[in-house]
Amino acid sequence: MSTELPARSHTPPLPTQPVRNWYLAALGVAQFGIFVAILSPVIVSMQLKAQELNPDNPASIIGTVLPIGALGALVGNPLFGALSDATKTRWGRRRPWLLGGVVALLAGLAWVSVSTNVLTLTIAWLVCQLASNAASAALVASFADNVPEAQRGRASSVLALAQNVSILAGSYGAVLLVKNLPILFVAPGVIGVACIVVYVLVTPDRLPDTPVQPFSFARILGTFWTNPIKYPDFGLAWWSRFCMVLGAFVFTTYRLLYMQRHLGLSAADAVVAVANGVLLYTITLFIGTSVAGWLSDKLRRRKIFVAGSSLVFGIGLVILAFADSVAVFYLAEIIMGLAFGIYAAVDTALVIDVLPDPDKPGKDLGVMNIANSLPQSLAPALGLLLLGMGGGDNYPALLWGAGIITAIGAALIIPIRGVR
Repeated sequence: MSTELPARSHTPPLPTQPVRNWYLAALGVAQFGIFVAILSPVIVSMQLKAQELNPDNPASIIGTVLPIGALGALVGNPLFGALSDATKTRWGRRRPWLLGGVVALLAGLAWVSVSTNVLTLTIAWLVCQLASNAASAALVASFADNVPEAQRGRASSVLALAQNVSILAGSYGAVLLVKNLPILFVAPGVIGVACIVVYVLVTPDRLPDTPVQPFSFARILGTFWTNPIKYPDFGLAWWSRFCMVLGAFVFTTYRLLYMQRHLGLSAADAVVAVANGVLLYTITLFIGTSVAGWLSDKLRRRKIFVAGSSLVFGIGLVILAFADSVAVFYLAEIIMGLAFGIYAAVDTALVIDVLPDPDKPGKDLGVMNIANSLPQSLAPALGLLLLGMGGGDNYPALLWGAGIITAIGAALIIPIRGVR
């Protein structure tokens, strides 16, 4: 396999032929496979592993391991995406990274499952993140290779649906496998490999045939920056999304430990409660998504939906600070799911409305994606800091902190002038 380019390289022309439903189904299967493999550990199994390694202070394990892995994701996605652009093999250019990435992810998950100390666990999780982003970047690039502009909205919805279903599947899979931690890690990886095999067998992977610029690390670095002073609306939208994602992950990173340490559930009961909470969250998320997007277009309003949903999500987090039963936890999950559904439906539209160059959105949307990735690397460490206030296991401080962060994200939407 070669990733070295001559003075001139090639990329395929923009797709014009409509894709069939079977392609969209295969795309959803592949997205589900990658995310069920990489998100299942974040949802449940990594927190169980942390308790195995450090029963007295498992949060310290989470706060050490997950940030380093998320930094790998931040760097790996653009890097492996560019490398897949530059790859030319007899099997195509995306397939090697899809298959190689998901197989490496399976190996990394197996390594995580047998890790006996923080160092090996951290390295193994970094491998998992790099591998999953190699596969994910190649999948999104394959999407761009095959799906014409007129169908990209529908295909994007398939990706979003598959990702949320993977979270739900990972939560309920943990209920079945909670007593067998190695299989709890490895089984989602096996599913991921099977799903990617389905995708690469039934979808095209054409080699490039039109000239483009050669691969360049300098060009990759340029995709990490858009001047917020020159484009203040875009900068405000970036920081608002950063705050929303940060606040959400400060809680979800420690959700299972919250159920055990704050509500006093056993590990098995906590896993079941988290799975049921994710189910309620997902149901209301879909309701919010389906209604808010249509209503936002109808009213020609974006800011009220994004700011309002961010604030309501923060209220849901604060409710959890006062929760003394699983029923209150479920109520908060319903509120946060509905709020995030509204947010997810409208925030992307708001971001597109304030892009610096609407005719060339790829680079700036890449910058916006950093607001999704970077908070995931910071959230575990920030959560650990908040938990440590007052002697440790301070979940009210963690939840109040997360709620205030999302409220700040809501406030940052208000000064935006380019949209209503």
